[in-house]
Amino acid sequence: MALLAQHTADTRTGSEVSVASLVQHTMIQTQRLLLRWTRNPITLLETLIIPCLLLIMLETVIGGQIRKFTGESALFGSVPMVTLVGALSGAVAGGVLLGRERDAGLLARFWVLPVHRASGLVSRILAEGCRIFAGTLAIILVGYLLGFRFHQGVLATLVFLFIPVLFGLAFATVVTAVAVFTAKATLVEAITILTSLMMFFSTGFVPLAAYPQWIQPIVRNQPMSVAVDAMKALALEGPLARPLTLTLLWSLGAILLFAIPATIGYRRASRR
Repeated sequence: MALLAQHTADTRTGSEVSVASLVQHTMIQTQRLLLRWTRNPITLLETLIIPCLLLIMLETVIGGQIRKFTGESALFGSVPMVTLVGALSGAVAGGVLLGRERDAGLLARFWVLPVHRASGLVSRILAEGCRIFAGTLAIILVGYLLGFRFHQGVLATLVFLFIPVLFGLAFATVVTAVAVFTAKATLVEAITILTSLMMFFSTGFVPLAAYPQWIQPIVRNQPMSVAVDAMKALALEGPLARPLTLTLLWSLGAILLFAIPATIGYRRASRR
């Protein structure tokens, strides 16, 4: 914050509305968020440690049974699923910290400084993207040590890495909209119940055929399942067009639906 204040002190007389100020202020605030998250044990725990331990646990406990059931490694479902779970868990932790910054008056302090108004939200988008990408790489590294491999080429691998970022940013938009409108951190944390249900009832946890027939349509079409299926096709093989299209529709739909409430709520929270 000291760096941002020093910069804004040198750029008065309305220059905070310029594109150059937007870029500079966004970079400074992105750095601030990343540094704060790396120093926050809860964020590190939910972004890196717990997802990696979850992947190891899934492979140890049910990996052999799934391999016998399907004839292929369970890692091609569990690695994509855990990358998505890590993205969602980190978004919830970020939403809790956002609520605390609002309650502590930090957002209001930025509002009265000559800081570009859009830099606050833009920096959070960039920081979330960096966090999700780093967490995805860490989980893939653990999966690689367990036997996970990419079989579809460089382009497919890049798209594979892009899906958790898009999926996580969509969920972060929802969490931000909730966090800036409620004073209760427990409401934001309650979203973890939803993420747990999405995980346990997804095709990344166990194959679709293992679920009761009456719930299979829900499991097959819920957001995490279609993202897992798309990532599995990109890493190993399988139909790609349908799950990838549905993943884009779910993610972009969430962003479009909650972006305006998140923006309005963030602006209102900053002016309290």
